[in-house]
Amino acid sequence: MYYHEALAQALHDQQVTDMFGVLGDANLFFVERWARDGGRYVACAHEGSAVLAATGYASTSGGVGIATITHGPALTNAVTALVDASRARMPIVVLAGDTDPAARGHLQDIDQASVVAVTGAAFERASSPETVTEDLARALWRARAESRPVVLNLPITFQWQQIEEPTSAPLVTEVRRPRPHPDDLEDVAAALVNAQRPIVLGGRGARDARDELVALAERLGAPLATTLRGKGLFAGHPHDLGIFGTLAHPVALGAIDRADLVVSFGAGLNQFTTAEGGLIEGKRVIQVDADPARHRRRNATDIAVAADAAHTATDLLTLLDEIGHRPSGFADDALATALKSPRPPLPAPLGDRVELVAALRRLDDAFPRDRTLVIDDGRFILTAYAELGAPHPKAYVHTCSFASIGLGLANAIGAQAGAPDRPALAVVGDGGFMSAGLNELNTAVRHGQQLVVVVVNDRAYGAEHIQLVQRQMDPQITCFDWPDFAEAASALGARGISVRTMADLEVALEEVAQPAGVVLIDLVVDPHDVPGAFV
Repeated sequence: MYYHEALAQALHDQQVTDMFGVLGDANLFFVERWARDGGRYVACAHEGSAVLAATGYASTSGGVGIATITHGPALTNAVTALVDASRARMPIVVLAGDTDPAARGHLQDIDQASVVAVTGAAFERASSPETVTEDLARALWRARAESRPVVLNLPITFQWQQIEEPTSAPLVTEVRRPRPHPDDLEDVAAALVNAQRPIVLGGRGARDARDELVALAERLGAPLATTLRGKGLFAGHPHDLGIFGTLAHPVALGAIDRADLVVSFGAGLNQFTTAEGGLIEGKRVIQVDADPARHRRRNATDIAVAADAAHTATDLLTLLDEIGHRPSGFADDALATALKSPRPPLPAPLGDRVELVAALRRLDDAFPRDRTLVIDDGRFILTAYAELGAPHPKAYVHTCSFASIGLGLANAIGAQAGAPDRPALAVVGDGGFMSAGLNELNTAVRHGQQLVVVVVNDRAYGAEHIQLVQRQMDPQITCFDWPDFAEAASALGARGISVRTMADLEVALEEVAQPAGVVLIDLVVDPHDVPGAFV
């Protein structure tokens, strides 16, 4: 068979069912064969979007996301997406075609390894046509084991080379997670026994350990909290504090302030979670993470355990039972009652204008609870983080690991493909939408997705607008006379709805209560009214 046929077969053998990409000379043929044999190919408009869609897919499916691009500018177009995926530690494989090394002066020739190196992704070269299955399996394994993107370089010269029989390679399955060392368990148990007000903190790395962490917290008498990327992990539990960190609500902050120990599972403990270290100052901190490289280096933890979250929680429960430890009582009925208190009051109405906090809160109430939530970067981001919920960390897609606007919609396309039974809600800014969202809206339409896109449209680069205003400078250079996004969405095959008043919003919410197809809500707000300013 030809190399491109063998690669297509290897993808099927590895149970790759979905792929996102942009076609070119060096990836055209294996994609055609793979799709002809039953693979679902999502054709994106931009190479960066294909990589972002693979990232969104990995977030919600729990598997490895697969993207494919061709050579030269296709790879440089994907650099921002690769950096974001690398920093988010997302397992994806990018099948990247490359030019013929003998074609000196080829306009699209570039040192792919050097380009990939600066992004934090891993780089693998296809060794030979005969090792096609091994090369693919190695890239998939690295993506899983290292929790990061892997770019697999595929020379265009391989595509039509004939091979007698490709070598075999095992199916890439889940990476085995380590159990904690007995000495580490004893150290952690001793710290927990001596704690009077412990908190159990779960991050995205503990997304599959809810039951074990809940059992541990209840055994300790400890409330539960999550990082932003662990959003929804303990939803519904009476002692769920919600997000631990700069986004924590007042009741949670009060409990965090009183705590004397935080035991963290699968969380990076970054500056946002710890409020630059302020929220863990004076507390003992235990950090459990399967990857030793994740253990906090700045303001070092008291005890670091390189082990799986579920295994560690289960083994700790056994040890605490053996020593007869009694719950602390920190997570009491009074705390549970306080956590039932209503959300903070809404800001004062703005007359006929849309008030963002009220609008997003109404959207959160109207949209189906079993959802996938994707939030882009922008001035609105803190409000969206606080007001919009997700049922589970696998249903929340974080797109702000590189602080770039415009990554949300492509992530949402992949996320919806990874969890097709859940409608996806993507909240993006107008600047990000025009930067890298408008070009992919029709991608979602073409592939029949269940996707609601809310464009928070202040007709400006909002974060820059407020900085100029606060310094008594003219913000006009940050403002835009955008086209009507609702009309543009309709022209691209979506259902476009313009919302300029709170009354308009109520009409729009009827569309999202039972979403069907792709809906875009152009939520027009005044740039002077958007909370969450960055200065």
